Amino acid sequence: MAGAPGAQATPGQRIDPRDPDLGPNVTVFGPDTPQDEIQQAMDALHAKQVDAEMSTDRHAVYFLPGTYGSDADPLQFGVGYYTEVAGLGASPDDVTVNGAIEVRNRCLGDDANPNCIALVNFWRTISNLALDVNTAGQGGCEATTNFWAVSQAVSMRRLDVRGPLSLMDYCSAGPQFASGGFIADSRFDTAVTNGSQQQWLTRNSELGGGWSNGVWNQVFAGVEGAPSEAGFPAEPYTTLDTTPVSREKPYLFVDDDGRYQVRVPAAQKDTSGISWADGPTPGRTVPITDFYIARPGDSVATINRHLARGKHLLLTPGVYDVARSIKVKRPGTVVLGMGHATLTAVDGAVPLTVADTAGVVVAGVTIDAGTVESPVLLQVGRADRSPWRDRVDTWRDRLCERSALWAAIDPRCTTGENPVTLSDVYFRVGGPHVGKVDVALEVNADDVLIDHTWVWRGDHGVEGFPTDGSEGVNGDSMRWRTNTGRTGVVVNGDRVTATGLFVEHFQEHNTVWNGEDGTVVLYQNELPYDPPTQADWTQPDGTLGWAGYKVGDHVERHRLFGAGVYVFNQNDPDIVTENGFAVPQAPGVRLHHIMTVNLSAGTIEHVVNGVGDAVPPSTSGSPEFVVDYPAP
Repeated sequence: MAGAPGAQATPGQRIDPRDPDLGPNVTVFGPDTPQDEIQQAMDALHAKQVDAEMSTDRHAVYFLPGTYGSDADPLQFGVGYYTEVAGLGASPDDVTVNGAIEVRNRCLGDDANPNCIALVNFWRTISNLALDVNTAGQGGCEATTNFWAVSQAVSMRRLDVRGPLSLMDYCSAGPQFASGGFIADSRFDTAVTNGSQQQWLTRNSELGGGWSNGVWNQVFAGVEGAPSEAGFPAEPYTTLDTTPVSREKPYLFVDDDGRYQVRVPAAQKDTSGISWADGPTPGRTVPITDFYIARPGDSVATINRHLARGKHLLLTPGVYDVARSIKVKRPGTVVLGMGHATLTAVDGAVPLTVADTAGVVVAGVTIDAGTVESPVLLQVGRADRSPWRDRVDTWRDRLCERSALWAAIDPRCTTGENPVTLSDVYFRVGGPHVGKVDVALEVNADDVLIDHTWVWRGDHGVEGFPTDGSEGVNGDSMRWRTNTGRTGVVVNGDRVTATGLFVEHFQEHNTVWNGEDGTVVLYQNELPYDPPTQADWTQPDGTLGWAGYKVGDHVERHRLFGAGVYVFNQNDPDIVTENGFAVPQAPGVRLHHIMTVNLSAGTIEHVVNGVGDAVPPSTSGSPEFVVDYPAP
């Protein structure tokens, strides 16, 4: 089936399916493109983007089916900020790069103290290709592996990697820290070196050569060849045989007739391994002519008109100022961002709203808070969860179960099998500019899947805060008052699943989960660095601090697998947080493999609900683990 139900031709945009106009920041290479031309272009792009952490540049680079590089002349290039690199084949093996596609440490210090780390290597993507690792021509240590030294908001999807891969760069001067990350639907024939990665989620993949080590929190779901969790916490692995709910991210490809299409994978339950082992990934294909291809500067009114008429939405690379909500209402609509396309709230707008309807997919989009406070940056489903609405939902669910006729006409009947899905959707409050929001991501609908997100209230940026000590460490006191964000994620819907939930630095509970039957596979959180005083980090009832992960007091059923809350109160190292996690005492609320850790400032007294020893600065870098809560 092609397109969303009810899709119809929309006037106003002509698209050549064999040569669509994807804007000035999209580059497409073919196997007939001279390799020196590709090398030159990729080297220039990397030089432009390697240090462009807070820039507005966005880029996507695609490779048509074929082979690039050779044993004698490998293609080797780096991937910088806001850069997407992807193959345009129907299968990852349709595009083969013989060479290296790498991210290396950034050295942020001086000659005396280079401070080479990957801790701020954010916002980049690689997907849908085969990589035959070939580092010929690189000298010494650099030739030992393909380095992918990254941290949050970086995804590796639909890859076939043949040869060594390291998730840290161990060649440059230390400390070589890294704090990622995410792999899905990928195959590796050689051991993956985790190295210094503090946490990582690998989902629905094959590790033919195994996994080399762990630091604090390494989670595997539906991964063939994953390490056992039997040695936890000495070996900090959390391993699920299958992924409870998954859907692979939509991907652009070119068919045998040269036409551009988007493959929209189907949702799956209790799966393991890659989706493309025995043929095409299960799902549906949508012609690119069924999309509205947007560019920065297009009005929201135009975008909404096309969405209302049944078009899907392709956001070409760039920054979109959004002064009124982009509204996704129709079942099955796909919103696909290219090259980390970014929506920025203007005048307190909610940049994106998604209706509670089946099959909507939002993927590859970054959403930024603006200088005027927004109530929310992305809202899924209506906020009204009144008792009357709950009764209506119960009545509807019963009709869906008992009436085939009703199930055929009501798209909400299929939300469980075809959930609203958010894939590689990232949020920022501060960083490139001042940002203000109440809640970044609010999920009110049931049966939603969140597949990899980083929800970040910036701990650093270019906003111009004084760094002379007059406003705390690196301007943190002013940041606390100016870049405001109460909560990163609020989940009110039932049966919501999150695989790869990263939420950091918000000013109260970073995540609040109020819905029943929620499941989270890997949660990572840093508490805010910047509360000026303990009084600023104390709840109205006197509780010291806000837990990094809060499950609502009324919730009876909830599951969490592999989670960490970190503390680094650099503005006032004497600040205390009572609990990293706070959950109700209910038999159906189960936490498996959770931990807290100190990054050298502040204190967390307990891991969860008074259980677990404190992590003060004297324990810096040494986690406190709880294997299961409540204890069996």
